Amino acid sequence: MPLTGEQLRHLEARLREERARTLEVIRRYDEGRSNPDDDGDLTNYPFHIADQGTDSFDQELATQLAERASRELEEIEAALQRLYEAPERFGESETTGAPIPFERLDLIPWARTEVTT
Repeated sequence: MPLTGEQLRHLEARLREERARTLEVIRRYDEGRSNPDDDGDLTNYPFHIADQGTDSFDQELATQLAERASRELEEIEAALQRLYEAPERFGESETTGAPIPFERLDLIPWARTEVTT
């Protein structure tokens, strides 16, 4: 069953929400990279070797989160494009052509396939 107009509008709003969220993650990462001295430390000299490890871990985690957000942003942009170009086909699985349940699309509005069990 194709999605209704109301469902499509809801999914468009969800995609825009998710796009704003991912852009915020990327913005915070970019700000952190441009202001490395804003980490709250009073000095750049580590008082303990564990401080260096913590800082390295935090930087690696922030980088991984930004990379994930970038990949999600690409998927979200592609989903918006699919929605605008062919709204009557939005929500169809790319592998089987079967409808993707609205509940799944509400959780992951950029989903390209249905979940099979």
